[in-house]
Amino acid sequence: VDKLALRVDLWNASNLKFGDEFLGGVRVPLKALGQAGVHDAWYFLQPRDNGGKPVKVDELGSLRLNIVYTEDHVFPSDHYGPLRDLMLTSANVKVRGGGYSAHILGEVCREKQEAAIPLVRLFLHYGNILPFLSAVAHAEVNRTQDPNTIFRGNSLTSKCIDETMKLAGNHYLQVTLRSMIDEICTDHKPCEIDPVKLKESENLETNRENLRQYVDRIFNMITTSGVRCPTVMCDIFFSLRESAATRFEVDQDVRYTAVSSFIFLRFFAPAILSPNLFQLRPHHPDPATSRTLTLISKTIQTLGSLAKSKSASFKETYMAAFYDYFNEQKYGDAVKNFLDLISSSGRWNQKSIETPIMLKEGFMIKRAQGRNRFGMKNFKKRWFRLTNHEFTYHKTKGEGALCRIPIENILAVERLEEESFKMKNMFQVIQPERALYIQANNCVEARDWIDILTKVSQCNRKRLSTYHPSAYLNGHWLCCKMSADTEPGCTPCTGGLPANIQLDVDGDREAERIYCLFSTYMNKLVNMQEACGSRSVYDGPEQEEYSCFLIDDPRETYKTLRVIISSVQTLEQQHTKYKRDMFRKTKIGSQ
Repeated sequence: VDKLALRVDLWNASNLKFGDEFLGGVRVPLKALGQAGVHDAWYFLQPRDNGGKPVKVDELGSLRLNIVYTEDHVFPSDHYGPLRDLMLTSANVKVRGGGYSAHILGEVCREKQEAAIPLVRLFLHYGNILPFLSAVAHAEVNRTQDPNTIFRGNSLTSKCIDETMKLAGNHYLQVTLRSMIDEICTDHKPCEIDPVKLKESENLETNRENLRQYVDRIFNMITTSGVRCPTVMCDIFFSLRESAATRFEVDQDVRYTAVSSFIFLRFFAPAILSPNLFQLRPHHPDPATSRTLTLISKTIQTLGSLAKSKSASFKETYMAAFYDYFNEQKYGDAVKNFLDLISSSGRWNQKSIETPIMLKEGFMIKRAQGRNRFGMKNFKKRWFRLTNHEFTYHKTKGEGALCRIPIENILAVERLEEESFKMKNMFQVIQPERALYIQANNCVEARDWIDILTKVSQCNRKRLSTYHPSAYLNGHWLCCKMSADTEPGCTPCTGGLPANIQLDVDGDREAERIYCLFSTYMNKLVNMQEACGSRSVYDGPEQEEYSCFLIDDPRETYKTLRVIISSVQTLEQQHTKYKRDMFRKTKIGSQ
């Protein structure tokens, strides 16, 4: 230990052709490090040891780290008021998309991702993420000419929705895929289907069957997971679907491709391809497993895209041949049903949907609701049908509805204890006036109905917080023995679904990061302002430095830019004063 040392070299990543820049290094003898507790010390970076021959030592190994250092000086909340308010109200500006301050940030930043991260976190923190994403998505859809290319580029809209899905959908991803990804990484089944890469000991047909089973199981896991999709993601998908369907009325598939381009192309497929980046695995998989995940990801992505000619979408002939396994109508139907469920919303703007989306149907047994005091309350077999508008039951399939329950009237959906009617697999749909008691054919079906009914009604404003787990019979509740049928519930509602999205976000820190981006790209803000002025008064050829900006409404964008620049300059003055005061008070050598 006396001769061993820890050497740390610090480099600055550079985009220049000369490579990274060496900043300095530190050599810390291990004997100087105490084994009990944390070693807290400052070290000066030293230059390279250029003199003499290097001393040969037995190296125990090396570790290369890519470290990003970010320092934020966050002021009290009132300092960010003008800039924060401008960003939060930008989604309500009616200027065809170009005047949004968020859009301006995306235009001036070198990478759309660096703008998307603080924007999404800021809007999530203040509860404005849905109107913000709806506004920028609507503007992008209106600029799109070909429905086949909708949301396919790396725009600010796509990056913001990507970031939202990562934050809101992490738990959903874990529940849906983690067990299967773990199995694939643990079992190491051979799945190579490229004859050129096949090992001598492997059989092509066996590998194809292994891969087909993996794809089938993951596909089923995804397409049956709709009830667990977080509400915020469903609302976003609903908005995308509506904007796309309105813009391209003739194309019947665009309502699906607008959603699948995110949930499959940017969520499930990347998570399968690189599970370590989505917290599904602690480390990057080995080469063989990585190859298996790549093949699965490609197939799932193509299945989800609903392309009219799927085999032709593969460059490799072996992938096109493998995909023939999945050229059945049931796969396309499963994808559409899944997309219908996660993009249906009876909560945000239900009246704008022209055609109800059928979510689930089937025979079950229901107890008559007894609409009059002396009505019979027996059990009858009925055909139940659920859409994103209403829950109905019919005497048989295809006949008119005997009862209609609007989604907004569903206050809770909970299991019913077996003792109520001495019957298993029962659940209750609680309405303002009464509860509808239903018996499913088996426990799995009961769980499915409870999940999907809870999903479509979970954002109803009058949802109950408590319920009665047993029925009201013979003048009292069997669970709590209370006599009034209007008595509040005695047991907390389960909700049936995990909590939506919980984020620990500092709104002021995100506002500070947005300020830093605007400050960094101040020259581009000025150029964009000049471009707006030029386009407003001059219709001739545009200067090259102005042509890179996407500006829909030059006048409104100019006004927004003027407010942004003023807010940034005010914050810049406060930062300058703070740094000057800190420099004056700082003593060299102190911590």
